Amino acid sequence: MLNAESRQRLKQILPAGLLATKPWLVTQGLNPHFIDNAVKSQTLLTLTPGVYVRETSQVNWKGVVTSLQRMSLFPVHVGGLSALDLEGLAHYQSRSKHIHIELYAETALPAWLNKIDSNIHFAWHSTRRLWPASLMQEIRYLREDHWRESLPPLLHSTPEKAILEALAGVPTAMSFEHADQLMQSLPTLSPKKVDALLRASSSIKSKRLFLWLSQQHNHAWFKYLKPEEYDLGVGKREIARGGRLDKTWNITVPRESN
Repeated sequence: MLNAESRQRLKQILPAGLLATKPWLVTQGLNPHFIDNAVKSQTLLTLTPGVYVRETSQVNWKGVVTSLQRMSLFPVHVGGLSALDLEGLAHYQSRSKHIHIELYAETALPAWLNKIDSNIHFAWHSTRRLWPASLMQEIRYLREDHWRESLPPLLHSTPEKAILEALAGVPTAMSFEHADQLMQSLPTLSPKKVDALLRASSSIKSKRLFLWLSQQHNHAWFKYLKPEEYDLGVGKREIARGGRLDKTWNITVPRESN
């Protein structure tokens, strides 16, 4: 028999649609012996060793990430192309049955994350060379996705932050063509947020490429930026191999670009 008080506590801290690890459940006041018995009685269902859901095995990727965000000891958010996709700005719609989610955090993600569902892959991107730790918790650069009533919201980057994260992957994880199409679809970025993020970011490549692309598309917000006040590093940066050198931003870009 499971202790009634502990059963009630379990319902409170682990709503349907979210998951939890055994160590986290213990920190929430549940006895390890109770947790083991809950697993035996199938009150808790095992997704992968040490990771459980309550009474239902159905959990989607948003539930997984929301769970990770509330259990994590460090800030983690959906960013880059995945955040742009949530805003309807990713440009390409994947036809694959497999879901690929970009997560951004200073510390590596737990190994269990990619053992839950073979159709979902979570890719970790370190933020140590992209954002200062203080910016990771700034709510003005995050948006809340209230994906299910009564559950905590999913946190993801604003478009201003997400595009700078995505550009860090050019040209290995993202093509110049895709990056160009993404920038084309961003005419309404907040110049105030963009300015602050360009000042905060430590990725020289992302900043230079962002400025080149935004200049190419001549968005209305571009004129409010102050490139002379951003740390853009020194020397040339080869981004497009065999490309031509853009002397304004000191990066190589595809030869066919204007």
